[in-house]
Amino acid sequence: MTSASGRASGANRLPGRDERLERHLVILMASRLGLSVVSLAIGLGLDALGGNVTVSEWKGFYVTVVVSFVATLIYRPFVGRIERPRLFAAVNIATDIVLVSALVLFSGGRDSVFTFLYVVVAIYAAMLFHRHAALACGGLAGLAYGAVLLAGQLNLIETASGPINPVVLGTLWIVHAGALILVSALTSFLVAEFEQTAQALDERTSDLENLQTLHQRTVESLMSGLLTAEPSGRVTSFNREAERICVLPRALAIGMDMEAILPGVREIAEVAGESNQGARARMPYRNRDGEDLYLGVGAYVLRDLEGAATGHVAIFQDVSEVVRMERELARSERLAAVGQLAASIAHEIRNPLAAISGAIQVMGDFAERAGGESEKLMAIVEREVDRLNHLITDFLQFARPGAAKPESVDVAEILVEVAEMFEPIRPAEVRLEAEAEAGLAACADPGQLRQVLWNLVLNAAQAMPEGGLLHIAARSAWDSDPQGENSTSRSVAEERVFWAEISVRDQGVGIPEEVVDRVFDPFFTTKRGGSGLGLATVHRIVEDHGGTVRIERLEGEWSTAVRVRLPRAEVAA
Repeated sequence: MTSASGRASGANRLPGRDERLERHLVILMASRLGLSVVSLAIGLGLDALGGNVTVSEWKGFYVTVVVSFVATLIYRPFVGRIERPRLFAAVNIATDIVLVSALVLFSGGRDSVFTFLYVVVAIYAAMLFHRHAALACGGLAGLAYGAVLLAGQLNLIETASGPINPVVLGTLWIVHAGALILVSALTSFLVAEFEQTAQALDERTSDLENLQTLHQRTVESLMSGLLTAEPSGRVTSFNREAERICVLPRALAIGMDMEAILPGVREIAEVAGESNQGARARMPYRNRDGEDLYLGVGAYVLRDLEGAATGHVAIFQDVSEVVRMERELARSERLAAVGQLAASIAHEIRNPLAAISGAIQVMGDFAERAGGESEKLMAIVEREVDRLNHLITDFLQFARPGAAKPESVDVAEILVEVAEMFEPIRPAEVRLEAEAEAGLAACADPGQLRQVLWNLVLNAAQAMPEGGLLHIAARSAWDSDPQGENSTSRSVAEERVFWAEISVRDQGVGIPEEVVDRVFDPFFTTKRGGSGLGLATVHRIVEDHGGTVRIERLEGEWSTAVRVRLPRAEVAA
C-alpha cells in the first residue's frame, strides 16, 4: 500500500515544480504543527497555574489550536499538486497570521505570551517570497496585531485586561508593527544574500566538478602511462594506460612504491629533482605478464601552488616498437656498408683464388704420383679452397643480390618445389610438413623467394641435430595501415595492408634469448662451421621486397619460428 501510494503521489505531481518553494512549505507546515503543540502545552500550563484569562478566552484559545491542526492536515496534500504554488504559499501565510492573531487575542491580547509568533510568521514569509512580498506580509502581521489590540481595547470579547491609555496602546502597536516590518526586511535581505551565496557556491562547485572531470578525462585519455607519487615514493595516482602497460590494476598500484612498479624510475626521479628540469631515460621493463618491453620514461618534480616540491610525476610509454625499428635501421645501415665493402673485397679475393685453385690442381697431379703425406695435404688445401670459394659466393650473393623482378607467385607451388629440393638431402630423423592456403599469391621474385625458403629450411634442419618436425605454413595476414586511423573516406578494407605470411617452425635446440636480436646480422652464427650469411641474406631479400621477417622463441612443442611477410598479390599467376 505504501509503495502504491508513493507511486501515485509521484504520478500526480505537476511537471516543472518549484522544489525550493515546496520544500519550504513542508517546513512551514511542520513548524505550524510544532508551534501548535508548544502553544497547547503553554496554554495548559497557564491554565493549570490559574493565569489571568477568562473562560471564554480559554475556549477560543483551544478552538484556535484545533483549527491550526486541522488547517495543516487540509493543506499538506496540496503541496506539489497545485498549479499556483506561490498563491498557495500566500494562503498559508494568511492562515498563520489569522491563527496567531486568534491565539494572541484569546490568550490575553496585549499581555499574551504568544505575540512572538508574529515574528516567526514574518521570518517564514521572508523565506517564501521576495523582498517586497515579505515586507507586505510583515505589514499585514502588524495590522493584524493592531486589530487584536483594538479588539481588546473596545472589549469586543470578554477579556481579563481592561482598556489602557490610547497613547500607550498606539505606541505599543507602532513598536511591534515596526519590529515586524524590520524583521521581514532583515530576514528577506539575509535570505537573498544566502541564496546568492548558495548560487555562487553551486556554480563554483559545478566548475570544480567540471574541472575535475576534465582533468580525469584528460589523464585517462593520455596514450602514455602516468603516475604520481609522494616524496617517499608511494604512488598516489595511476592512469588507465599505466594499467595497460604494467598489467597492474589501479587499486593495487595505489599505495605501492613506484620503484616496485617501475624498477629504475626512482633514480630518474632523483636526477629530475637535482636538475630541476626533469629527466628522461629509456629502460628495459618486464610487466606482470612476463612481456619484455622498452619504456621511454620522463620524470618530473610535482609542485604545489607555491612552487614547493610535493612529490614526483612519471610519464612513460611503450617504445618497444621504436627500439625494434631503430635496430632494424641500424642493421640496414650496417648491411649497406658491408655490402659496399663486400663487393670489392670478394671480387679481389675471388680472382687470386681461381689462380690458386688451378695451381693446386696441377700440384695435385704430382702429389698423386708422389703419394703419401703430400696427397693428404693437397686434399686439405683443395677442400679449404672450395669452402672459401663457397663462402665468397654466399658473401657476394648477400652483398650484391640480383635485382628483384616481382610478379604474382603461387606460394603453394614454391613450397612444393622447396620441399622436393630438400628431400634428397633431408636427414632421416627430420620430418618435413608443408601446407598453404589455397590460391594464396605473393608479389615476389620467384627465384629469390625460393632462396629465402631454402635458407630457412636448411637453417631449421641444422637446428635439429636429434631430429624432429619441420613445419612450413603459408596463409593470408593483415595489419592496420598507419594512415588508416586518420582516414575517413576509405573503406575498412582500404585501411588494411594485406600480406602473404610464410612461417617456418622447428623443434630444434632453439635460440638463446640474448642473441635473438642479432640473428640477422651478417657473419653472426651460433652453428659450428656456419658462415652467418644465410639469415642475413633472407633479411636482405625480404626487405628489398617491402616485406618483414622476424624470429620468435616459442615454448612447448615448438622451439623457434621464423615469420616472413611479403605483399600479397591479387591472384596467383
